[in-house]
Amino acid sequence: MNTADQYLKAVYLAQRIEDGPASTGTLAEMLEVSPASVNEMIGKLEDRELVEHEKYKGATLTDDGLERAHDALQTYCIIERFLANVLEVEQFREEARTLESVIDDTVAERLDTIIDRRAECPDCFDPDRDYCEYLEVEVEGRAD
Repeated sequence: MNTADQYLKAVYLAQRIEDGPASTGTLAEMLEVSPASVNEMIGKLEDRELVEHEKYKGATLTDDGLERAHDALQTYCIIERFLANVLEVEQFREEARTLESVIDDTVAERLDTIIDRRAECPDCFDPDRDYCEYLEVEVEGRAD
């Protein structure tokens, strides 16, 4: 997954959180980058027709952007569930965020065969809580 895909994933999740266009501030917070960096990347994604951006309203994914964002989130979920449920890594979220930019589709597909991913993935990912509702670990005081 590349940086563009990470931004598309963030736009997808921010749209779900905000129930509308993803604001620059929300994206900057989610990605831990400056609003200027977000604006620059959103411009590039808009040039590639992956997002539509309306000044002061936010970014919305196009159909192609939605497909790529969905794939990016699914890859992230595969990595997260593998780290949490198979390797039992305590800091699985941080590790997943680090690995998502270097794991390619082939590796993600192979990890997917190990984790027994549900068909509803990645729609099972709760953007408000920032985790998959099917993780089999204790998350924020909730045991799954």
